[in-house]
Amino acid sequence: MADSSPVTTPTRTQLWIAGARPRTLPAAIAPVAAGTGAAVQADGFVAWKALVALGVSLALQIGVNYANDYSDGIRGTDDDRVGPLRLVGSGLVPARQVKMAALGFLALGGALGVVLAATTTWWLLLVGAAALGAAWTYTGGPSPYGYRALGEVSVFIFFGLVAVLGTTYVQAEEITAASVAAAIGVGALACAILVANNLRDIPTDTASGKRTLAVLLGDAGSRRLYVVLVAIAAACAVAAAFVTPWALLALVSAPLAVRAVRVVTTGATGPALIPVLRDTGLLELVYAVGLAVGLCLA
Repeated sequence: MADSSPVTTPTRTQLWIAGARPRTLPAAIAPVAAGTGAAVQADGFVAWKALVALGVSLALQIGVNYANDYSDGIRGTDDDRVGPLRLVGSGLVPARQVKMAALGFLALGGALGVVLAATTTWWLLLVGAAALGAAWTYTGGPSPYGYRALGEVSVFIFFGLVAVLGTTYVQAEEITAASVAAAIGVGALACAILVANNLRDIPTDTASGKRTLAVLLGDAGSRRLYVVLVAIAAACAVAAAFVTPWALLALVSAPLAVRAVRVVTTGATGPALIPVLRDTGLLELVYAVGLAVGLCLA
């Protein structure tokens, strides 16, 4: 018998929330948490700057998500997706509206960044300009670097090194050993999220000509890279323990790491990899919060 249950059409609000990709937002919160923990450890905590840094990170993450939705959608690379719905690719939201949303959130992140630069040091404007440029050209522009296997490099730099070290610097006005360890560890897990995403999309990205790092490394190589990135994050927590043993609180995230690694290494493909994205996002957040708490206790 045919299924006669009604098809539920998402509301406009639900569409925009889905387009913002809420599951990626831990990748914006985590570096600010870790960087703030390092600032506390350096006796440089400034609450309002931590909150503004969080606003910058969230605005840029959402802006990047809408920008990728727009750019991939108009290129047709989202026409046959395995993952969650995309606004432009699905045809449910006009491309121009998604583009304007992307530019709006990127502008908000830039404006908040100007506040931090004005109250810390103006050379941070150069870092902010580079971050905005990287956000748009990841999949946008005539030669997007995300289509040339450079996505992970950008994520490591901007959602790892820049986000963590920047958060620490605008508060404590110094870079510490703990902040460097945190930046590398958080950056590695941010990369792991992208690797899991691109591992899932190897078949469709290959068909559409999108040459991600996962496409170049292949299925087996991408799975090995994922494991290496998770191991790097664990090693960074151990390194931070030389500053304070409390930094090992980052390893409370180990069960999430084990669960995600198990799925990746047992050969899951397509939709079966979607939970890995969720678990890796939670892994990064729990890792960063645990590390931040440990550094605060130093």
